[in-house]
Amino acid sequence: MSRETDDLTDVMDAEEDLEDLALDDDYALNPEFVSDVADALDRGDAERLRELLAALHPADIADLMGFLSADDREELIPHLDPETLAEILSELDTEIREDVLEHVPSATLAKAIGEMESDDAADVVDDLEDDKRAEVMAAMPELERAAIETTLRYGEETAGRLMQREVVAAPQFWTVGQAIDHFRKDPEELPELFFDIYVVDPAFKPVGAVPVSGLLRVGRQTPLAQIMEPVTEITVDLDQEEVAYIFDKYHLISAPVVDVAGRLVGQITVDDIVGVVQEESEEDILALAGVSDAGRDAGVIGIVRSRLPWLLVNTLTAALSASVIGAFEGQIAKLAILAALMPVVASLGGNAGTQTLTVAVRALASRELSAFNAVRTVSREMAVGLINGVVLAIITGGVIFGVFHDLRLSVAFGAAMIINFFMAALAGAVIPLALERMGRDPAVSSSVFVTFVTDFTGFFAFLGLAALILL
Repeated sequence: MSRETDDLTDVMDAEEDLEDLALDDDYALNPEFVSDVADALDRGDAERLRELLAALHPADIADLMGFLSADDREELIPHLDPETLAEILSELDTEIREDVLEHVPSATLAKAIGEMESDDAADVVDDLEDDKRAEVMAAMPELERAAIETTLRYGEETAGRLMQREVVAAPQFWTVGQAIDHFRKDPEELPELFFDIYVVDPAFKPVGAVPVSGLLRVGRQTPLAQIMEPVTEITVDLDQEEVAYIFDKYHLISAPVVDVAGRLVGQITVDDIVGVVQEESEEDILALAGVSDAGRDAGVIGIVRSRLPWLLVNTLTAALSASVIGAFEGQIAKLAILAALMPVVASLGGNAGTQTLTVAVRALASRELSAFNAVRTVSREMAVGLINGVVLAIITGGVIFGVFHDLRLSVAFGAAMIINFFMAALAGAVIPLALERMGRDPAVSSSVFVTFVTDFTGFFAFLGLAALILL
């Protein structure tokens, strides 16, 4: 074996060792690897830094950016070539990407954006400050600049912003052989990733699609019109959440995007939809708690501003619930055990309401709940709440009787449980429906009002029944 071969083997072994060091079994970055990168940056060891970065996928480098300090990120940027930078930018969290963009020279950024798909390029340009955006756009070729400007005219979170303008299209009179020969003439013009060839009429309106796999199953003389399949068109102004719903419902891998005249202007592929689904799911989960995504680089003041308003609303509803306790102050003073038991009624009812609320919000988001089946769904949840309330009333009432030997107290507690569970189920199902009918996002504020209902009902029902039965 030659010395050159030995050297090559050593290099390959070293790269494999770095890859093993970089990631855990669950594909998360190892803290030791992140520390090695930070140390290399502190020492200014460019060679070691290149070795470490070479062991990472661009998505992992984007993840690494989130663990580094702002100063370390600034030091790292000059070591990234435009091609690598292009792949990283589309993977970065919004806050971190904005910080990175501030420190990338305009000329380098223009080259990186030129390497990106049109949808990702438009997102990056949209994040730039006005002055830097003008510099970057001026450094770009005219065709690329025009494509990005066109994309930015569409509303945020619409199909027009989500789509990539690079598509593969062919006239309906072509054969399979003509299509293949044409595409092979200039492969650089093809999108990096595509699944379908869109068949268009003379007005450039899609009339069908031929899966790439379909070209391999027929002869060269087969007309495209003979093997094309129907397409589900997406309009440029359609909300991205609606687009994701269509992809899920019809099991699409890609879909053509058309303008108001029905002309083909781009395509959306399933990899774009995966990001949308994750983004929308995260928004709904965070909204249920009345918070926004803080991100790894979010500032304290920004987080406070996003959370404080709903906490203030919650304070008001809590005060209204507490007023019920004040109204029964005399009864509580006569029987102190009421003060210990009433939070239990409210807490268990709150949990039941949250269960129903979560199911309702998910059903609304997935189009499984609408005006057509609202009555049936609400009735079902009320029945579930009533049954759960009865079961828990029997169990907890029995425990209370065993501890305090007071049948009347057990009956008051159990009845309050049944009432509160019933109201929790009703509120958890109806409040999201009502908010959606009013044009509000049911995931954002439903939990505050459901909690108010369960607290108010729990306190009022238990203390009211206790006053009637015990005192």
